[in-house]
Amino acid sequence: MKIGILKETSPENRVALTPDSVVSLTKLNVQVMVEKSAGVNACFSDEDFRNSGAEIKAGNEVIKNADVLIMVNPPGNDRLSNLRKEQVIIGVFNPYFNKELVKKLMKEKITSFSMELVPRITRAQSMDVLSSMATIAGYKAVLEAANSLPKFFPMFMSAAGTVRPAKVLILGAGVAGLQAIAIARKLGAVVEVFDVRSAAKEEVLSLGGKFIEVEGSVEDKSAGGYAVEQTEEYKRKQGELIQDHAVKSDVVICTAQIPGRKAPLLIKAGTVEKMKAGSVIVDLAASTGGNCELTKNNETVIHDGVKIIGNSDFPSMMPSDASSMFGKNILNFLKLIIDEKGDLNLNFEDEIVEKTCLTHNGEIRNQKTKETLNI
Repeated sequence: MKIGILKETSPENRVALTPDSVVSLTKLNVQVMVEKSAGVNACFSDEDFRNSGAEIKAGNEVIKNADVLIMVNPPGNDRLSNLRKEQVIIGVFNPYFNKELVKKLMKEKITSFSMELVPRITRAQSMDVLSSMATIAGYKAVLEAANSLPKFFPMFMSAAGTVRPAKVLILGAGVAGLQAIAIARKLGAVVEVFDVRSAAKEEVLSLGGKFIEVEGSVEDKSAGGYAVEQTEEYKRKQGELIQDHAVKSDVVICTAQIPGRKAPLLIKAGTVEKMKAGSVIVDLAASTGGNCELTKNNETVIHDGVKIIGNSDFPSMMPSDASSMFGKNILNFLKLIIDEKGDLNLNFEDEIVEKTCLTHNGEIRNQKTKETLNI
């Protein structure tokens, strides 16, 4: 079997597999082809890939000859049209917001695996690209805020007086939020955290954050640890409490998202207008609408002296480690679908294979995606 690694289009800097992962793949009796310059932006040269056992080829050759194509982001229309029927592609395809892509994959009978659909079970943790990338996003979000804030993060005591520590409010205590808590605390900030899931409280406290509680939240064990839609009464109380804490904060890090739905609106324009001049909001949910009403995806907006950074792609800004983590997640998934002879073996009786599969034989395989898109 031949596996192909494609070069991502700008502004993406990551590569789906690194030379270390290629070494591991070749031990599984598969051939690996890498598109020329695929890893350059992530600090991996073509020579690095050659030394790992891969062949370097032009993109069209990789697409033509590979049985399985690995990528970070969805293929563009030009590449999608060149895929062969029943070819297998693996990446992060964001199907809930990419309905047209899903339709094309179905029409061309492409077998696709979308890694954000990996079930949240213990056995699949090593394949969880969302958690891997969220770790980087939470880390980078705090550093971005610290660079943008016209104040220190830690407290300083000097002959010139005492400088109070920055106050940081983090919305959402998932993987990104927890990483943001850890980094903000290491930088000396006072950290408050809001999350609708009561189970997050213990983790927040263990990292030195203060947990903000709103009574009456709805939780769903079947959501796999993700937040779920809340009642209107809860949203009202939530909004009031978040505004009270936001206007006193120097930094707000927004990480709250609901799979398959638009990001919850947590910071309204009126709240931003009451915040102190020089305050910073970093919105990691920008690509799904943002937690802040004034967020614009991939843009930085200044409103009444408050800087609002809309960035859902911080992992691309740290491409070397991001690629390594992403590649290990992909490698662990590939081990499930490659047999001892190095051939493709799609065992749909395996829960991970079944739920991660987006399309197969012209149909949507993932049940939640099928229900959400209603195709």
